[in-house]
Amino acid sequence: MKLPKSLQEKLNDRLSNNALRVLPTQTHLIDFSSNDYLGFARNESIFNQAHQLLLEKKIKINGATGSRLISGNHNLYMEAEDFISKFHQSESALIFNSGYDANVGFFSAIPQRNDIILYDELCHASIRDGIQMSHAKAYKFHHNDTENLEGLLSKFQTEESVIYVVTETVFSMDGDAPNIEQLVILCEKYKAYLVVDEAHALGVFGDSGEGVCQSLNFHNAIFARIMTFGKGLGCHGAAILGSQQLKDYLLNFARSFIYTTGLSPHSVATILTAYQYLTTEKEAINTLKENIQYFNQQKMQLGLKPLFVYSKSAIQCAVIPGNEKVKNIASQLQENGFDVKAILSPTVPEGQERLRFCLHSYNTKEEILAILTQLNQAFLK
Repeated sequence: MKLPKSLQEKLNDRLSNNALRVLPTQTHLIDFSSNDYLGFARNESIFNQAHQLLLEKKIKINGATGSRLISGNHNLYMEAEDFISKFHQSESALIFNSGYDANVGFFSAIPQRNDIILYDELCHASIRDGIQMSHAKAYKFHHNDTENLEGLLSKFQTEESVIYVVTETVFSMDGDAPNIEQLVILCEKYKAYLVVDEAHALGVFGDSGEGVCQSLNFHNAIFARIMTFGKGLGCHGAAILGSQQLKDYLLNFARSFIYTTGLSPHSVATILTAYQYLTTEKEAINTLKENIQYFNQQKMQLGLKPLFVYSKSAIQCAVIPGNEKVKNIASQLQENGFDVKAILSPTVPEGQERLRFCLHSYNTKEEILAILTQLNQAFLK
């Protein structure tokens, strides 16, 4: 059957705006697009050790067999959550099937009617989708603007309402970061609960890749941290870190946790093995940090700094307005052997289209210099 006319018109609009999404085919280009910052997704030792862990525990099943609340809570879950909570110096950790599930589950379940959610305007879609499912009232504050946030905190502070302040430590489209210390101070001043998504910080920040909040020693002042494994850990799933009471509440009321089949034992074994690697394999973390520093140095030397959003993370974005223009430059880079993606509107606001460069521990300095040189040449055409 054909699509309803109204749906086909929406697809046609995307096509006419040069913004139609399609699934890419796998390429053998030099990777500047994936979130595999430490190369853990391609790490054969992690793959082999996760398999060996299953064999040692005599686990030879392919699936969880059900929700964790029914039949899917295999022993590896408890072992992994215990390791994760200790690694992150948190009282508890609760694994979800994905970062999207974690955010939707948290924000649809925790804030209650009459509560207030104040969230950074550039928060990820999964956070905003969860907020929309909540019964709380939500207001966005200007990106990384603590003055604007304090005005809202002052306006909405009452004895009847709980206020949740929501941000990310590394924003996925810009790669920039908020002032966590200032946010902690504001939340303590106004008795608000700080919630932080660390999806793009895990594996990247801290001596052991523990993330921004913990590396700055603010983790005990934060109500909940969301750690996503599909980026720096190179696998799948996510965990919400917080108090034991928070974990108890989520497994009773977070619908994206309750009403879904659990992760397979193999997935959980990979999560646990990847976390163990963070504690022992510092070379990849240090090399990634060196590559980020080198990328920032070279974009300055080539005069490209005005194009880029300020970032000290593995995400570097060159803003090139216009879907057609940014797609053309991305195509030129791909033709020269580099896998870099154009981020188009409406994913980002119109006029903020950009090339998104993801840096990895396995990128060489020669590759970094080459792609920036190609960008410079393409932009000058």
